[in-house]
Amino acid sequence: METQNNMKSSVIIDADNVPFSNVKEMNFDQLFKQISPEEISDNVFKLAGKDFFVITAGKKDHYNAMTGSGGGMGLLFKKPTTWCLLQATRYTLEMIQKEQTYTISYFPNEYKNQVLFLGSKSGRDSEKMKEVELTSVQTPSGDMSFKEARLIIECKLTQITTANPNDFYTQEAKDFVNEAFKEANNYRKMVFGEITHVWVKK
Repeated sequence: METQNNMKSSVIIDADNVPFSNVKEMNFDQLFKQISPEEISDNVFKLAGKDFFVITAGKKDHYNAMTGSGGGMGLLFKKPTTWCLLQATRYTLEMIQKEQTYTISYFPNEYKNQVLFLGSKSGRDSEKMKEVELTSVQTPSGDMSFKEARLIIECKLTQITTANPNDFYTQEAKDFVNEAFKEANNYRKMVFGEITHVWVKK
């Protein structure tokens, strides 16, 4: 996958200095403004490797979110694209396949516990979306995220691929994939999504 080299620096997103007063009472337009993918100023390695994020799929009447880690961003088929690695049994993955759109949301550090909570249980057999102390919000295009997010990336599903263990060459990668493929329900799916909208806190 190619990476984007000409990133604009006009938008600075500081995870530790985003105002959140009265966030629950504010609507989407009051909270967020749209930027282009090229204007995302965060370091992609920090976003993917250091910042826990939330992947959300579904619509207002029924949606699910999970904690994500890893993945990345770049260009695929000449389109700005995100990719992430999800276990085959994830309920959120099932909803991504159904809706074919989803969001990836990043939060200030103060919401780390709430973000991690979304990875502590499955939404398939729990009420975690009602239990989490985050405020859901619908984007103008109908996807779901949270008012407390500082950065929301909306994606249109491009491809879901099951990694083939025979396609990996470094020992570290082989060990990871072989462990992941011991049981079918642990298979990792590589999910690629074209970026359709990017929203940042005003």
